[in-house]
Amino acid sequence: MTSDAQGNRPLTEEELQELVASSDAGARNPIGSVGLFLAIVAVTWSVFQVILASPLSNVILPGSVVNNSRQIHLAFAIFLAYAAYPALKTSPRGYIPIQDWIYAVVGTGIALYGYIFYQKIVDSGGLADDMDKWFALAGLVLLFEAARRALGPAMAIIATIFLLYVFFGSSEVVPEVIRWKGASLKKAMSHMWITSEGVFGIALGVSTKFVFLFVLFGALLDKAGAGNYFIKMAFGALGHLRGGPAKAAVVGSAATGLISGSSIANVVTTGTFTIPLMKRVGFTNEQAGSVEVASSVNGQIMPPVMGAAAFLMVEYVGISYVEVITHAFLPAAISYVALVYIVHLEAVKRNMPTLGNRVVSMGRTIGGMAAFFAGFAALCYGVQYPVGWIVSLMPEASGITLSLLVVAAYVVLLKLAAGVEDLVPDDPNAETVDLPDVGKIYKAGLHYLLPIIVLVYFLMIEQKSPGLSAFWATALLFVILLTQKPLKALFRGQANLALNFMEGVSDLWHGMIDGARNMIGIALATATAGVIVGTVTLTGVGQVMSELVEFLSGGNLILMLIMVGLLSLVLGMGLPTTANYIVVSSLMAGVVVELGAQSGLIVPLIAVHLFVFYFGIMADVTPPVGLASFAAAAVSGGDAIRTGFVAFFYSLRTVALPFVFIFNTDLLLIDVTWAQGILVAISATIAILVFTAGTMGYFLTRSRIYESVLLVLVAFALFRPDFFMNRIMPPFAAVPPSELVEALSASHEGQDIRLRIEGPDFDTGGAASTTLVIPSDGSGDGLAMAEGIGLVLIPEDGLMKLDAPGFGTPAEETLGSFDFYGDDPVQVTAIQAPQDQMPKELIFIPALLLLALVALMQRGRASKEGVPA
Repeated sequence: MTSDAQGNRPLTEEELQELVASSDAGARNPIGSVGLFLAIVAVTWSVFQVILASPLSNVILPGSVVNNSRQIHLAFAIFLAYAAYPALKTSPRGYIPIQDWIYAVVGTGIALYGYIFYQKIVDSGGLADDMDKWFALAGLVLLFEAARRALGPAMAIIATIFLLYVFFGSSEVVPEVIRWKGASLKKAMSHMWITSEGVFGIALGVSTKFVFLFVLFGALLDKAGAGNYFIKMAFGALGHLRGGPAKAAVVGSAATGLISGSSIANVVTTGTFTIPLMKRVGFTNEQAGSVEVASSVNGQIMPPVMGAAAFLMVEYVGISYVEVITHAFLPAAISYVALVYIVHLEAVKRNMPTLGNRVVSMGRTIGGMAAFFAGFAALCYGVQYPVGWIVSLMPEASGITLSLLVVAAYVVLLKLAAGVEDLVPDDPNAETVDLPDVGKIYKAGLHYLLPIIVLVYFLMIEQKSPGLSAFWATALLFVILLTQKPLKALFRGQANLALNFMEGVSDLWHGMIDGARNMIGIALATATAGVIVGTVTLTGVGQVMSELVEFLSGGNLILMLIMVGLLSLVLGMGLPTTANYIVVSSLMAGVVVELGAQSGLIVPLIAVHLFVFYFGIMADVTPPVGLASFAAAAVSGGDAIRTGFVAFFYSLRTVALPFVFIFNTDLLLIDVTWAQGILVAISATIAILVFTAGTMGYFLTRSRIYESVLLVLVAFALFRPDFFMNRIMPPFAAVPPSELVEALSASHEGQDIRLRIEGPDFDTGGAASTTLVIPSDGSGDGLAMAEGIGLVLIPEDGLMKLDAPGFGTPAEETLGSFDFYGDDPVQVTAIQAPQDQMPKELIFIPALLLLALVALMQRGRASKEGVPA
């Protein structure tokens, strides 16, 4: 490879794999008996997690092991972290120093402390004694050091700061606004290590139950050859278009995002092929790297297999994984559509050449891809009907029958694959590039779609837990890895079946090692972030943060969201995306919901968590420490910082979308009908394309500044039609508080009446306010509706005062922080009753007319300038 103009050299394949290993799986890789021992430990961890996720876990594993699975999970991670990650850059790579063996064994033992002394801890009521506290403190030190090695210093430093705050929160050094009484060593260690409030909390539980199986699923799917198949298919479908390699990189990375939970591994997997080809057609080093970064990072937001943080949302928000991916789907899909359009505009602006000599119309390409994705979605959805028939016909034997049918489908698809040559990775630096012919190669990997269909079926149709769904998909992958090579040989009439079977065993072995090693960082990140979450729950700093952020933002929700986004970006400079999400969501998610309620805006909790998640994934992009940008620059030979800035510019849609869906929850498909969902999908797709054209400064030709402004305005109108309609025809009318019962009685079924409640805060005694929504049942009995949600109304002196709401009622959930027994009353200060409003979608008409006007102006100019289509 040649050096570029800046003197930066693209890394070789071996150096790139070492880069991925050092960031994701550990840079140390000893050989010989020690290497074999570490491999056995990694495979044992994978086997343990597969058994734990299986329906037979309670039969195979003792109850004590199942109950303490988080401790065992962390023990494996700590042992492998000290074995796989060197302490310093100068530390040996080829062998494990004696001190690391000691750290690994001691760390493993202390991680298992809760398992070994389980009965003692139960008998003491979960409170630490003098022995417990010293073991817990040593465990935290070893955990922080393991996290420093695997994740970089930022994670350990931030966790240490939070831990110091627990001990020294009463010090005069601590700002008065966040000062607290402090905790003893015994109290803090009990909270952080002995109970499930700290290290062994929800985050590590999600890593244990769900995340490991999905990471293992991705590693095995990659070992089976699916990654290369997806890249080949993307290039075959899109490579012939203008800027084709970049478009193929986007689609290939979206597909590879199913396989790899790591942005860095995704960049290197697809980037080694796509980046040189992008450079060949005219993208600069930095642009080529940035396209790969932007598409790889977005893999974490693309259902059905999202980043690890998506599984944490299930626990934090209290909804099913199906609901999480339903809400996340549309923003993720239009985000990828926008990225394809970005690279199309870059290619058109620079009049880039096409690759290969194949001519296929754009319409046919788009139609073919739409048909494929629609067909795949229909297959995933439609498979429930034959399954339902089989279950109703033979309820006792349905399990074995369905398993045999899946195996039969696999054998048929494998016979198709045997009829074509095996796919081998192409050389992107070859003198001539032969684009794959989709019509010929698609048969080679159709069987890779089966595990994905099984996963989606169990997740979406059967609505099983994510862990069990991933177990069945992983079990099918075990069968595929062990049998695909010998069965292909058999179908081709070859004789070396035993050798092919052993190759399959080797692939399975190495896939399980890769899965375990890729999990080290995630397990340590969730465990270390547990210290931060534990600090929030122990000290009550979350409530203080709420007041502080409300003060800094002046009660303005948009300012507040900008601050949350900036906090995510700043923390993202040093934290991995999962840890970033845990920290910011535990500190800020409740604050945003509360501040929204005070502003009269009901913000769903899932919208806030997705907002934090979107900004969290930008951690891998943003300079100066965007690891995915560094990986892409290593492949392209470009400047890493410049690559990060260009990637951030390409990812502007990922920054803008969260602000949109906070204020327009239709984008998350919350409470929308099928017809509304389709309309939202169409309008949002047009909006994101127009937004992209506006920010890129190019639509039909180069845009003038006022045209770019108009395009962004059109995009805003399509994204937020309610913003304009609410100003033309307000959706609510103000009603005097004393007429609450009458307003409820006059409301129709399905309408929401919003109450502004003000009164003293129970904890601080200061003034507090919130918004309570009463859904109307259309009965005409306003008093019964109010009492039905727990409100106790006290009309007095023209005011509508409130008494303490009924325990466990919806009103008690919202108003539980008020002091109903103080001198100042809690009262309704404003009522917003719904009134007739024209459909907000009417705003689309002037928006589209304005878009047509811009297109008309640019079309005339483009024809004069001779701009290529």
